[in-house]
Amino acid sequence: MRRGLDPPGGLPYSWGHESKAKAVLKNKRMTPKQRVQAILDRQQVDRIPVDLWCSPEVYRSLAERAGLEEEREMYRKLGVDKIFWIAAPYQGELRPPESAGETTTPWGCRLKKVEAGAARYDEGLEPPLKEYPTSDALDDYPWWPDPERFDYDAMEREVERAGDEFATLGPWVSLFEIYCALRGFEQALMDTVLCPDFVGAALDRIEAIQTELLRRFLGRTKKKPDMVFVSDDMGGQSGLLLSLGTWQNLLGPRLRRWCDRIHSFGVKVFYHSDGAVAPLIPHLIEAGIDVLNPIQHACPGMERASLKERFGERLLFHGGVDNQSVLPFGTPEQVKEETRHCLESLGRGGGFICCSCHLIQAGTPLENVLALIETVHRHGARCLAINAERD
Repeated sequence: MRRGLDPPGGLPYSWGHESKAKAVLKNKRMTPKQRVQAILDRQQVDRIPVDLWCSPEVYRSLAERAGLEEEREMYRKLGVDKIFWIAAPYQGELRPPESAGETTTPWGCRLKKVEAGAARYDEGLEPPLKEYPTSDALDDYPWWPDPERFDYDAMEREVERAGDEFATLGPWVSLFEIYCALRGFEQALMDTVLCPDFVGAALDRIEAIQTELLRRFLGRTKKKPDMVFVSDDMGGQSGLLLSLGTWQNLLGPRLRRWCDRIHSFGVKVFYHSDGAVAPLIPHLIEAGIDVLNPIQHACPGMERASLKERFGERLLFHGGVDNQSVLPFGTPEQVKEETRHCLESLGRGGGFICCSCHLIQAGTPLENVLALIETVHRHGARCLAINAERD
């Protein structure tokens, strides 16, 4: 078994498996950013890009194996078309922690580290709006973030740092996920039925704060991020968390407004939702999203070939490689087979950035992570050529 970090042949990008794509792009090796941008713009690409999402524990293991500490150097050695996340640091006043080891978010949510096997996660504590009785009481909540206090200079520096080599994604914005963090997951779901006016009033504030964040950041920076990360988990393992009617009433118009605003700056919308969200996809497209992540195809209705057939002309896909079973528990050969299936289905004719279908978790064998990357290098261009010939 090959245990090194260099892609096949010891080159950053493998050209030995290209046919039609090589002829079209002869003597041109694309940078990771060029490769991702070509997918976003539905242009010719030398091979399907491979992104990497992993937990801090997996990242540290990869860096140790590579013998490299600098992030960009490691991704170069791995041959990863890394899309760097642009965070939105907050410099305003934060809610004081109430116990040792506790942190708080800009929204006033309390977090505490918990251990689960080899991993450590932030787990939410008592939701701060749990006991708020009416929408009028929201005026008294002291921890709404101030859009003026986000560190826009730091965000701009991160985009600049990625340079012309790597694509960028950010900032992260959300509607219902933030509402759930403020109210508690079960209460939030019940609220959509029992007190939708309260939900709407809270979402008005959540939307307005982040709309201003987007306006200030995208309006000031000369070098824009390639995509904005809109995250709202709408799917469980077997179906939607909310009815379509509820989504259309409470969330759909807000998402459309965000998509319109983001597009007005020439930036794409990257939308994240775990789970079985197939019934929602036509509405997400109508709202204006460009990229859907993470394509959790183990869920009903999320079959890769079907999604590509139904939505591939209007939607780009990111993710796909199963990390509920294959990546953490399979063999490298099984990971290679899983990755090839993603390339041959979601990657047919382009429109796909290959990645795990969420963060690769602590304890996942490094050989499986490397097998994912290697398979895209070996088959990413060939699959494009074969699929083009089929069409």
